[in-house]
Amino acid sequence: MKKCFTLILLLLTFITVFAKPPKNQYVRISTSYGSVIIRLYNQTPLHRDNFIKLAKKGFYNGVLFHRVIQNFMIQGGDPDSKDPNKAKPGAELGNGDVGYTIPAEFRDSLFHKRGVLAAARDDNPKKASSGCQFYIVEGKRLTDAKMDSLENGRLKGYKIPAWQREYYKTVGGTAQLDHNYTVYGEVVSGIDMVDHIAAVPKDKADRPLTDVPMTVEVLSKRECKQLDKLFKL
Repeated sequence: MKKCFTLILLLLTFITVFAKPPKNQYVRISTSYGSVIIRLYNQTPLHRDNFIKLAKKGFYNGVLFHRVIQNFMIQGGDPDSKDPNKAKPGAELGNGDVGYTIPAEFRDSLFHKRGVLAAARDDNPKKASSGCQFYIVEGKRLTDAKMDSLENGRLKGYKIPAWQREYYKTVGGTAQLDHNYTVYGEVVSGIDMVDHIAAVPKDKADRPLTDVPMTVEVLSKRECKQLDKLFKL
């Protein structure tokens, strides 16, 4: 009887351990230029959950990276960009949306380093995010002098922490966007895709001359657990 009880206890422990959900949710964004795997931040649950909801519906499949600026970012997620009547060559994109916004989720620990996923938005006073449009930062390395200038200007006195300054100087990013646009994920694999797309020929509105459609896949729990283990999260 005692052996049976011990066996049941071990079995329950085994089930509990392996039934635990992954610590993080990951998504894969694929294009003809390759794919990236992005870890969505748990610190920004509103943005994380909204992105997962849209991706599971297939909302992003077929939308374009419609605005690309080298050394800055690549932007996509406009539903108009997969409408043949609205996305004809030369047409300006970026005004499509889903009819709602997401409250800003600024976190001091999350910043616009190279490879982050962040929410686009219009010029609203609360800095609420678009319900669907996003960008991935390519960025560039910044000097201390440039960051000093940003603090006194665009960032309106916000001081960039020393550890973030070091990252901006050695790896790069777009510090001018900090505390203005919500960062809610980061590329953990495949950053070359971002560099390739950012460098494509484009028109005067920064739209690629050759369309760059995407597909977005929410990775399974098993895949997410494997990635958590790989990145020791």
